[in-house]
Amino acid sequence: MEISSDAAAILNCLKDPAILLSRDYEILAANGAYQAVYGQEANLRNRRCYQVSHRYSVPCDQAGESCPLKKSLQTGDNSQVLHIHHTPRGEEYVNVEMWPVQDPGSGEVLYFIEIMRPSSVASANASGEGLVGRSPAFQRALALVQRVAPSDATVLLLGESGTGKELLAESVHRLSKRATGPFVPLECTGLPDALFESELFGYAKGAFTGANADKPGLVEAAQGGTLFLDEVGDIPLPAQVKLLRLLETRRFRRVGSTAWQDADFRLVCATHRDLTAMVAAGDFREDLFYRLNVFDVELPPLRERREDIGPLIQSMLTRLAMQDRVTFSPEALASLSRYRFPGNVRELRNLVERAVLLTDDGVVRDEHLPPRVRGNAPGTDTWPTVEGTRSPAEGTRVIPLADAETAYLRHALTIHQGDRKGLAEALGISERALYRKLSALQAD
Repeated sequence: MEISSDAAAILNCLKDPAILLSRDYEILAANGAYQAVYGQEANLRNRRCYQVSHRYSVPCDQAGESCPLKKSLQTGDNSQVLHIHHTPRGEEYVNVEMWPVQDPGSGEVLYFIEIMRPSSVASANASGEGLVGRSPAFQRALALVQRVAPSDATVLLLGESGTGKELLAESVHRLSKRATGPFVPLECTGLPDALFESELFGYAKGAFTGANADKPGLVEAAQGGTLFLDEVGDIPLPAQVKLLRLLETRRFRRVGSTAWQDADFRLVCATHRDLTAMVAAGDFREDLFYRLNVFDVELPPLRERREDIGPLIQSMLTRLAMQDRVTFSPEALASLSRYRFPGNVRELRNLVERAVLLTDDGVVRDEHLPPRVRGNAPGTDTWPTVEGTRSPAEGTRVIPLADAETAYLRHALTIHQGDRKGLAEALGISERALYRKLSALQAD
């Protein structure tokens, strides 16, 4: 296939790894940055992009991922996705952009230019710091962060306690144009109105008893950077009015001062509460809710990303400087993979630290885990009770597999907090198979 000189010229001007692709995914040319990562151009000829980047035998969309080429081919526009690519350094998150190259006369798409920019939003494998994970639910949250971070839009992070919302907020800051500025967190839980105001805005000397000197607040400390309000749903109603005024005017006064100051910060908030329900109940201001809910990102609970438990454990061992001294037995990993983790990643971290202290030979076994976690011990809630029987671990009678599957499906529907797509992923089946099973369940 003859390559457009304009397309080749654009490719060679790009500093990031980039390739020229045919409509059927074939690599036609690669710039120097791409060859430095993925191999010399002569070795890339006649290969497909998904073979090199993912080591797949089929295009990304057929392997369960979004395919930017297919999307661009359908729309004729640029597309962008966050993928995990194989590199000489291992698997890494990469922000992929696809540019369709059209024939000037007919407008038909002839080629595609694919640009790959490494992303530090998270690590796909065990890492000593930051977010770690590769599950589909986790990747969806990261893709949203990658989209919103470069803007100055207010971000609302949603998710259960212990899912890592502050780490996600730090990723938003790190990937933003304010990354060189400060990241200033404020835990809103338990702060009464007066204390919240003085923490946020600071106070002037003599504003109240004990105010012996001027004190700048966190809004001033966050100038040019990011202000992170954790558990924003716990802000008292009177204080919500003051926060709303700050966001609307971008001005504030220290408590006890008459001098107005300009505020320059990017706001990121987080909560485990249902703010919509709180608005309906009159516990959260509706006008403030719409100010905060500009771009929401939901971080999935650990029970919806069980394939991340292994890498997370290795990351925690690395942080404890135990990565070469402690391992988890298959039985212990199996128990952890079945456990529901109501405390999410925070609870996993506590379990890892506890197990490390209990092991004498460097191998964490089932016996080193709390009773609520071990196997099918009472309280794990890992196996549903089939009507008229007890769980298999209790050594009663054998039941038909169809009955066990029906019981477990009812159990999964009860405990799963996400959508049907997320449930299908957690069960390890396709959405179509899940819908068939649900239809059969409803017919019973």
